Amino acid sequence: MLEACRASRSRSLYPAVLIALNTCMRYSELRLLRWSQVDLKTCTLTVGRSKTASGTGRLLPLNDRAVAILGFWASLFPERELSHFVFPAERYGASGDGATVGYDSDPSKPIGRWKEAWESAKTRAAVSCRFHDLRHTGCTRMLEAGVPFSVVATIMGWSASTTVRMSKRYGHIGQSSQRQAVNALNVAGFQDDGAQNWAQSQKPRMRQLAN
Repeated sequence: MLEACRASRSRSLYPAVLIALNTCMRYSELRLLRWSQVDLKTCTLTVGRSKTASGTGRLLPLNDRAVAILGFWASLFPERELSHFVFPAERYGASGDGATVGYDSDPSKPIGRWKEAWESAKTRAAVSCRFHDLRHTGCTRMLEAGVPFSVVATIMGWSASTTVRMSKRYGHIGQSSQRQAVNALNVAGFQDDGAQNWAQSQKPRMRQLAN
């Protein structure tokens, strides 16, 4: 799917998809993102208006991939202003040679939508998914990596009620990380507590009680 997005005539589709995967931002948050909200020096991004009050204005740390992507994308707009949209309204089409794609951008307006480009990429990749699934993918990867659910909730910008609902939805994902956590106690200075020997010694007694 990423290869199909990279090959899209919409040059903003691929970076937008990568930013979505690496920040878990919502579609509307990405579409309306301005350069004033991006700080490549401190590697942070401030989300604008969001679906929830807790999501609006949240500060997101940018990982190395996100910084590299936004840094390259910024280089394509050397005359950008802080008020300009990161993903501007843009028309594109084949230039005179028929091979090169030309772009006509208006940075004072946000891109209308990525729907056509996204649907075309899905068709080429033979993949069935929603743009919103990129957000779910990022969330799942963080939980699988052992990131505490409370931290993930702040990154996702969930409200209190949504956090409760999502804890049930994603709860099973954290089980492997939880198992790794308690397994770490095996070597956390408790090797000589005699637990295994005690358990073995109790087996005959347990069998007698059972009889």
